[in-house]
Amino acid sequence: MALFNSTVYQNEYLPDGGTDVNAIVRIGVSDAGSAGSDGGAGEIIIIDCSGSMGQRSMLAARQAAMVALDNILDGTYFAVVSGTHEAYLAYPVVQSGPGMVQMSPRTRREAKDAISRLVADGGTAIGRWLNLTLALFNSMGGKVTQRHALLLTDGADEHETPEQLDAAIRACVGHFQCDCRGIGTYWVVSEVRKIARALMGTLDIIPDPSMMAAEFAKIMQTSMSRGVSSANLRVWTPQGAQLLFVRQVSPTVEDLTYQGEPVNPLTVDFPTGACGDEERDYHVAVRLPAKAVGQEQLAARVQLVVGDQPRTQGLVKAMWSSDDSLTAQINDEVAHYTGQTELAAAIQEGLAARKAGDLSTATSKLGRAVQLAQQTGNHEATTKLRKVVDVVDPGTGTVRLKSRIEKADEMALDTSSTKTTRTRQSNGENAGESNGQAE
Repeated sequence: MALFNSTVYQNEYLPDGGTDVNAIVRIGVSDAGSAGSDGGAGEIIIIDCSGSMGQRSMLAARQAAMVALDNILDGTYFAVVSGTHEAYLAYPVVQSGPGMVQMSPRTRREAKDAISRLVADGGTAIGRWLNLTLALFNSMGGKVTQRHALLLTDGADEHETPEQLDAAIRACVGHFQCDCRGIGTYWVVSEVRKIARALMGTLDIIPDPSMMAAEFAKIMQTSMSRGVSSANLRVWTPQGAQLLFVRQVSPTVEDLTYQGEPVNPLTVDFPTGACGDEERDYHVAVRLPAKAVGQEQLAARVQLVVGDQPRTQGLVKAMWSSDDSLTAQINDEVAHYTGQTELAAAIQEGLAARKAGDLSTATSKLGRAVQLAQQTGNHEATTKLRKVVDVVDPGTGTVRLKSRIEKADEMALDTSSTKTTRTRQSNGENAGESNGQAE
């Protein structure tokens, strides 16, 4: 039985005339079990088999896919898709009906045999791969309720239009999650990030084929550990309030604001996908009509909902005060994650400016990124930034662009830009109550 808990970090005191309330809501899950605990689980491995993969990458991809199969739990429905300028069902071999089979020693052997015969040939049309993946999941009807895919690509989506890829992504939204990995340096980060963000997955670069098997194993182990098949972050705000934004800020920055589905005029559900034993942090911002000093109001109620049943909730509060010593305080968690969000934007904007030849903007943005990385203690970002810029003064964000950088280092910085670090353990100040409930 999964257990859930929540904690709210905020400064609830607003000055006279103040309207905006910011809070970090931490949602924790424990004893989640494994994939398939609350319904059938399904996994689809999508392997780029285009000609650009070449012999070395193709060999590593086949080996990595086999390692992924070894980490899929018996009883899980699965399939393997081979992607070129077309999409093919590599395993199982079916002519009609369900396109996935349950994992067993026999089907694992058969799938590995099918994977061993894959060769690199043809072009790249990722939208077609996604469409086939969706069709395979849909062929299972209600048997597969927890749907996850792992997508590997090595190149740009050159054999279909951007509109075709966008249409495929839109069709898949809400139907399955997809972790995306790019091998080498010839794929387009922004293109694959678009897929990962829309399908609630992760994004990263695999710089060398030798690293692929370990990465596939880690991804599949994580997927198999998610015993809660799907959940929503449900946010209620009072009449007259405006929900400014909802962002996941840990373990990665993801803006959920425009993914919300109204439950009623005052309540919106934001998808979080499947979850396991983990903690996630969300930044919720609400604008309230100003009230007189001394008055207080519930600004938001944030719940984690599984199967339309609330499992835990956190309350975001507002109280108007004339005491400057109270209203001037900035909650540490809110400040930290505000900086982390700005850091992600600064890295992406700086790299885009550098690519466009706007070196002045690139220097300014990446300098600000260095400054924010130091302030927020994001050592991974600091290390990767130093491969792109020479740091003169991290405190002021004074940097010089390196004249030459490795493409893999640039892409690694880009793909990791949304990864965040946690604040030091809170001392409990400005933290609201938490509660837990069994699923």
